[in-house]
Parts: sequence; C-alpha cells; structure tokens
Amino acid sequence: MVRETVLQKEDFIYPIFVVEGEDIKNPVASMPGVYQLSLDHFAKEIEEVVELGIPSIILFGVPNEKDAVGTQAYAEDGIVQRAIRFAKERHPELVVIADTCLCQYTDHGHCGVVEGGYVVNDKSLDLLVQTAVSQAKAGADIIAPSNMMDGFVAAIRQGLDEQGFENIPIMSYAVKYASSYYGPFRDAAHSSPQSGDRKTYQMDSANRMEALREAEADVEEGADFLIVKPALSYLDIMRDVKNNFTLPVVAYNVSGEYSMIKAAAQNGWINEQEIVIETLTSMKRAGADLIMTYHAKDAARWLEGK
Repeated sequence: MVRETVLQKEDFIYPIFVVEGEDIKNPVASMPGVYQLSLDHFAKEIEEVVELGIPSIILFGVPNEKDAVGTQAYAEDGIVQRAIRFAKERHPELVVIADTCLCQYTDHGHCGVVEGGYVVNDKSLDLLVQTAVSQAKAGADIIAPSNMMDGFVAAIRQGLDEQGFENIPIMSYAVKYASSYYGPFRDAAHSSPQSGDRKTYQMDSANRMEALREAEADVEEGADFLIVKPALSYLDIMRDVKNNFTLPVVAYNVSGEYSMIKAAAQNGWINEQEIVIETLTSMKRAGADLIMTYHAKDAARWLEGK
C-alpha cells in the first residue's frame, strides 16, 4: 500500500540485434540469452515481445559490409531499415526505436568519420542526419542518436524537419559515459574501435556537472527524451537529470550490467529474479521513466508472476 516506486512491463524498451541473411540466430557469448537475429528469427522475437506486453524495442544493426564512412547505416536497404519496415508491417502498435550511430557500420569502429587519427565532428553530423532520415523513412517511431558528436540533436532535428518528419521525436543519448560496461555490447554489435578509444567524445566517468551541461545542450537543441548510459553506476547522475529537466528520462541498463548478473546467476551466487527486479527498480527510483534492458522479457514474465 505504501510502496513509493512501481516497476511495470510498460517501462521497458527491449534492445534487439539484427543481422543480414536467413536462419541466423547467433548467441552472443558474453550476453547469455541474447542473440544476433536474421529477420526470420526477428519475426518470432517481436511476436514474443508483443505477447509479453512490452511496448517498445530499439534496433541495432550488424551489417555484412563495413567501410570508412558507414554507408550501410544510411542505406535504404540497410539491415536496420529493413527490420524497421518488417516490424511495423507486422506489429504497427509496437513502438520501434532506431539507434542512430555509425560505429557498427564503420570499418574503424568509431562513431563518426575519422581523418588523421581524429573523429571529425561536422562531417560525421552529415552522415548521422542521413542515417536518421533513412530510418524515419523506413517507419521508425523514434530516432535515438547515440554518437555523442557536438550538436547532433540540432542537426538531426533540422534534417528530420526538412524531410517532413517534424513529428518524429528524438530520444537522445544525452549523458553517455566512456564506460567499460559496454564490452559485451561490442561483441554483439561488432563495434569495437580498431584503434584508440571513444574518450574524446564520450564522457569521463568521474564527471558529474558535465552531465547536466550535456543534457541541457540537448534540451536546447530539441531532444524529446534524455538517456543516461550506463545506468547502474550512474544512478546519482540519473537523479540529477530528473531533478533538473522536465523531459522523460531513459535509463540504459547496459550489456556489462546485464552480463554480470547473468554470470553470477549461472554460478548460483545470486537469485537472478530478485536481483534483476531490485536493480531495475533502483533505476526507476533514481528517476528513470523508461528502462532499456536486455532483461525486459524475463522481467515482464516475473512481474506477471510467471
């Protein structure tokens, strides 16, 4: 009767990795229960998501071909574009979010154009705008840019508006730290940098006030949601963002957080169900309105008593 924080399946956004080809269901070794899926298996996955009452998915593509400028990120027949159309044709009520970045599509693994060993901000923005527009044309309900280039929200907002997509919201990765918790995701998305790291455009994990500056900039540029990533080690940041801005806050319960729980559960060291529900509840308590989590399907079942 007096519980202050309520976790429900409607809070969840389920991340899915889609790949080209047929009859592909590749397990991600570092993320038990997570797979790279071709569209035929993707069909079964989204059917299950809908049946469980999870309202939303976010798509990450793993292309067969990569190049220096991430051409497949903004190709009309790119794997994410095809997956968006596929999902919306079968389940128009499912909210389909498109992750908008280049790292999975570039042969160097960085989130933008690289020249002389540096990521070039403004040239990268042009390609990210093309990517967002192509995803909107395919039918994405929400664009979620994760690249952390300066000015990316403003550029994508302008690009979408100019193409007639004024009503497509932007779920910005507003506060994204350069974190070691992303390791398993990079196995799943094949997106590890081939050289250097991403610390020049992702945030220092020791910084708190910078998060508010980053979020404020995105709000001013037209963001509609603010993502905090990672979630579990940054609950204080999530609360700061919630207290300072009126936009919906989204926690990204990232791959490393997921894999730690899975590994401990497989070893019998913890009760997986109780730990997952407690962890996700902590994110809501810290201020998250929505939670991107690989636990979504299991958590939805557990919340329903299944």
